[in-house]
Amino acid sequence: MTVLPAEATRPGTCADPDLAAVLDRVARIVGTDGVTLPAEETNGTEAGPLGPNAGTYRSRRLHAVVRPRTAEEVRRVVESFADGRTAARLHTHSTGGNWGLGSREPAQDGAVVLDLRGLDRVRDIDVAAGWAVLEPGVTQARLARLLRGTERMLNVTASSAHTSVVGNALDRGVGLRHQRVEDLTGLEIVLPNGELIRVGWWPEPGRPTPVYTHGLGPSLVQLFVQSSLGVVTAATVRLLPRPDALRVIRLNFGPDTVESATAEIRRWVSQGLTRGVVKIYNEAAAKAYGSPPGQYLAHVCVDGTPEAVDALSGIVTVEAVTSGLFSAVSDTDAGDPAADNHDIAVRVERAYAGDPDPTDTLFEAKTGHPAARLDEEGGFLFFLPLVPFTGPALARAHHLIEQVRAETGTRCGATFNALDADLVDCVVTMRFPRTETEADRAHRTLDRLYELFTAEGFLPYRLDIEHTEWADRLTPGTGARDFARFLKTAVDPHRIIAPGRYA
Repeated sequence: MTVLPAEATRPGTCADPDLAAVLDRVARIVGTDGVTLPAEETNGTEAGPLGPNAGTYRSRRLHAVVRPRTAEEVRRVVESFADGRTAARLHTHSTGGNWGLGSREPAQDGAVVLDLRGLDRVRDIDVAAGWAVLEPGVTQARLARLLRGTERMLNVTASSAHTSVVGNALDRGVGLRHQRVEDLTGLEIVLPNGELIRVGWWPEPGRPTPVYTHGLGPSLVQLFVQSSLGVVTAATVRLLPRPDALRVIRLNFGPDTVESATAEIRRWVSQGLTRGVVKIYNEAAAKAYGSPPGQYLAHVCVDGTPEAVDALSGIVTVEAVTSGLFSAVSDTDAGDPAADNHDIAVRVERAYAGDPDPTDTLFEAKTGHPAARLDEEGGFLFFLPLVPFTGPALARAHHLIEQVRAETGTRCGATFNALDADLVDCVVTMRFPRTETEADRAHRTLDRLYELFTAEGFLPYRLDIEHTEWADRLTPGTGARDFARFLKTAVDPHRIIAPGRYA
């Protein structure tokens, strides 16, 4: 990628004179150092202007990368494209850590990318009331630092500490407490015509209204989740009460007991014995957490007052041992420096308590590379279906992953995140050497996972940039997709904002 001088954005640089004029105007808004033009067109076989991506997806042809620093600059940039005269469309990303799903790449060719990392302010925060106003460039590590030692915490994800809070929530990422979309209480959005609006709940100076996402009339926040109806420039995010005490119980079991062991864990969830997201790792995924070879691993969190934690961990531990389903049961690894997995257990418990590891030790163990180098050095793909939280369904998911391994030779990691007593978010990962042969095999594996899981009714809740057509394939005949297209046409008649991913 080459940063060009001011004259590079003047009319005549682009074959499309209308686009050249718009980019010239944009350079005056964000500064010439805030606009990058491709040095040359990519042929799809090598990294384009956004650099390589961990999923080895084809680099899209771009017109420019624009780096605004304020919501007002974003508004003026969008307004510059609002008349639809150019063929360029706007694609946004926050910190760009959408690894395995496309990273920073848009779904289609011909985009102008809005890199929102420069919008990195924590605009306001109220610990007592439990909210923060964040811009897209704010990472979970930064917000967690601000909350350290307070009565509130962030719903942390198991991804890198240096990923965007807002960007992840808008794509329905999963935290250790619940899906992060539940933390969004309000959004600031630039609409395709350049108008800036706010929906949901926002703080009012001098008038402490209670935090309530839905407001009066239609609830609008969810319209802009996995949406191409506007550009989000800030969000109000709920901060969770920090528990007085917390413990994570560690359980191992064999693949042959997946159905019965997961059914037992579900019983604990349904009876309120656990808090947060129970995480269940298959043999490949469990390796990063020090689990014995050939064993599944489960993390079961209990929290509350110290007395409640002692009682609940004792109950769950006794239930696990007496069931006879688990090969190992421990609730002391984080508190016992002599335990084999002490360091890992401490990091896991801190994450459940709202403190992501700034060194990304576990993230690097799972992906094989530091976050800053994952796109350049790693090979990593995600498939993200939803599975009913029943023993038979999770056993079936296990068998499908084993079937794919037999067919393709790819050993997939799988993490089953129990969002509640009925629903599991299944995170299937493919980690591969960055060679053409291995990348092709990983992508064939991804295709096969889509086919097998959706045939079972285990439908994805997030899409990568090469499987965008599944948005239509998964909801045939319901009218929902037609209505979504109707809304898109009404709000964005010129298709200015990021078409192609979910709409």
